[in-house]
Amino acid sequence: MLIAPADTDLSSWDVLANIQMLLHYHFMQNAYLAGTLVAVAAGVIGYFMVLRDQSFAGHSLANVGFAGATGAALLGIAPIVGLFLAGLLAAVGMQSLNIAARQNRQSDIAVGAVFTASLALGFLFIHLSTAEYAANVYNVLFGNVLGISDADVRVIAWSTLLLMSVFFFIARPLFFASIDPDVAAAHGVPVRVLSFGYLVLLALEVAVAVQVVGVLLIFALLVTPAAIAQYVTTRPAVSILIAIALALLFTWVGLAVGYVTPYPVGFFITTFAFATYVLVRVGRLVRGGTINWGHRHVGGNV
Repeated sequence: MLIAPADTDLSSWDVLANIQMLLHYHFMQNAYLAGTLVAVAAGVIGYFMVLRDQSFAGHSLANVGFAGATGAALLGIAPIVGLFLAGLLAAVGMQSLNIAARQNRQSDIAVGAVFTASLALGFLFIHLSTAEYAANVYNVLFGNVLGISDADVRVIAWSTLLLMSVFFFIARPLFFASIDPDVAAAHGVPVRVLSFGYLVLLALEVAVAVQVVGVLLIFALLVTPAAIAQYVTTRPAVSILIAIALALLFTWVGLAVGYVTPYPVGFFITTFAFATYVLVRVGRLVRGGTINWGHRHVGGNV
């Protein structure tokens, strides 16, 4: 675990000086750049994940990625490659099982089947590993944003650019297919193709985000900001912007607090996200809203 240098003091009210101090070291520059890119993509991907009721699918892809990353590390391959390839295979498996069941949305049974199989593989790879392999497994499970290299930043940057470029073209039809897949299909929208394409993009984002928050904490960036945003507004475009802003806020503040304490950054990102979610829900209760710990669908135009 990286701990801030002894001369680190962020207690001053001089915001500019504090920012300069945080970004003085190259590893913090990489951490903030990588965290920013991941948060932006997570805000967009997470919005559609919550909208499409695919939180379980996203969590399952993260665990599938765990099997892929551990297997890749065991073979001496970059973990991010294993993360994405495993996620891609899982997306194919989920979509194939759903097509066999003639379903447009993800079936919990199909997702669960892929999920359990991937966990079994992950356990096998851990069993075959050596003591030197333990550090890689820890990073996959909990992330290691303070240890991101220049090469990792480049991979994250290109992945984010690809994700945002694809979403720019499919956002409207994907939104339509997410709100009412039957009506969308009747209007000629390729619902199944979009569903599979979204899973592939989700797998790519999971592979990238795992480096920041890890498999076990990935909901902090992919689900919580989007869930909060959809409670705040019913306007899709505004909701996406709020999700991105919240993901950035949780990441930036989590990095700052993690820098000056001996505790993991992922813990702070997750805790800040969960605390904000609770505050929003309590605020709705105080204003007379009805408690409903799930999410709600939204309407409107993208």
